[in-house]
Amino acid sequence: MELILKKDVQNLGFKDDIVTVKAGYGRNYLIPQGFAHMATPSAKKVLAENLKQKAHKEAKLVSDAQALGEALKAVEIKIFSKAGGEKLFGSVTNMNIAEALEKAGHNIDRKFITSGIVKRTGKYTANVRLHREVVVELSYEVIAEQ
Repeated sequence: MELILKKDVQNLGFKDDIVTVKAGYGRNYLIPQGFAHMATPSAKKVLAENLKQKAHKEAKLVSDAQALGEALKAVEIKIFSKAGGEKLFGSVTNMNIAEALEKAGHNIDRKFITSGIVKRTGKYTANVRLHREVVVELSYEVIAEQ
């Protein structure tokens, strides 16, 4: 079943992509949730015309995302957490990284930050997806609170 995505769907594709999925997944989840619609020949023509018009706007978005990515690389993120020795009493997730970025003046949604669950102090990296073509590797440090 071919569908045109209306929104970004994790592990499937980005907005305006034409994807092939199993019929049940498309009929029972993607279409009712408003994530996609059927890829009929007329819908494909409309999509092609819309993509032509969005091409120059897209170039500006990519350049803005790259500029933001360079600014994020310059930011030093230190996350303080309670710990016993090197082991944390909780964990550090992408939500903590998003809060630290917000304190630094960059409002990034936590959905676009990919990092594992950190349970020890030390230096780590996270991937921040700013645009479908721009992914920035962000380094951060987890420090034990005194």
